[in-house]
Amino acid sequence: MSRIGKKPVQIPAGVEVAVDGSHVTVKGPQGQLELDVYKKLDVTVEDGVLTVSRPDDERETRARHGLTRALIQNMVTGVSEGYTKALELAGVGYRVQLKGTSLELSLGYSHPVIYDAPAGITFEVPDNTHINVKGIDKQQVGQVAAEIRGKRPPEPYKGKGIHYVGEHIRRKLGKAAK
Repeated sequence: MSRIGKKPVQIPAGVEVAVDGSHVTVKGPQGQLELDVYKKLDVTVEDGVLTVSRPDDERETRARHGLTRALIQNMVTGVSEGYTKALELAGVGYRVQLKGTSLELSLGYSHPVIYDAPAGITFEVPDNTHINVKGIDKQQVGQVAAEIRGKRPPEPYKGKGIHYVGEHIRRKLGKAAK
């Protein structure tokens, strides 16, 4: 049996989970998220605890058991606390400004790069070299952060570019190593 799939999901105060057949809706102080569960899995809510169970040991059912539990856990955490990804710009002249809901990035190109915030995502710019991507959907926050990082990924020789805070960039020595 799946170790992650067996673990119950604790539902914190202020979070409401509704199960309608194979459709799960999670509402909380941050917002609302929905998920369509694999038809063979059973999701039950009792006394503030959500459990995901499977009727058989077929390959597809086993594969989706732990995944479904993890997705529901991420939804509960998202609507109660939210998710944040922090990015940092490294390089001479690299900076970011918040213009309304979009980011204006100066990344060494001949033009500024504009990135508009999708629905459900907010940006914070504490200073001109840091970006915080915030939202309730873990997958969407990670995707937006990866797209911003993709505008100028860090290069291995000088370390210039956009990288996650705490990310280690493997450096190369260049011509001098020959």
